[in-house]
Amino acid sequence: MGIHLGRSSFGRMENTGRFLSRQEAQELLDTWVLNERLKVHMYQVAHLMRSWAIEKCLATDQEAWKWELAGLLHDADWDQWPEQHCKKIIEELESRNIDPEVIHGIASHGHRHFGVEPVNELDKMLYAFDELSGFIHAYSLMRPGGYAGMDIKGVRKRLKDKAFAASVSREDIQDAADRAGLSVDELIQFIIDHQGK
Repeated sequence: MGIHLGRSSFGRMENTGRFLSRQEAQELLDTWVLNERLKVHMYQVAHLMRSWAIEKCLATDQEAWKWELAGLLHDADWDQWPEQHCKKIIEELESRNIDPEVIHGIASHGHRHFGVEPVNELDKMLYAFDELSGFIHAYSLMRPGGYAGMDIKGVRKRLKDKAFAASVSREDIQDAADRAGLSVDELIQFIIDHQGK
């Protein structure tokens, strides 16, 4: 699952405020991500990131797009180049002179794998949403009503069942919540409320 990046600095400060356009991001996604399930995950994380930035950080539209873009592209190289995850997407965004905060957010979304610590709120929330978003989506697929009527208790029950979505690290979910200064329950509720729409 990816490689240790061996560095903690990404992009250049003079590119602060430079982002891919929505069309450019979509084209990159469509070219690099052929797995539709993975694409759904990336859209969901992007939506959560944007929603958090707007609701909790009172972000401007440009700032919200920065958060959304980091969520949208965080797994862009996983489908075709898993052995280069997330080195390849970082190098691609650096070559396009993209805002270093977007790149650092992507680099730190799995610090155990990539060796980059989540530092600011964008980094921490991308790390927090990544595993838990996928887990809750998997849970929604086995429920007759999907997200309708889903509650924290039901998600918690599944988290305790180590056989369910076994590849999802419960340790990372707790670590991410701790780093973000939130309870796992707060994260679960936010994801249910926003991802189910």
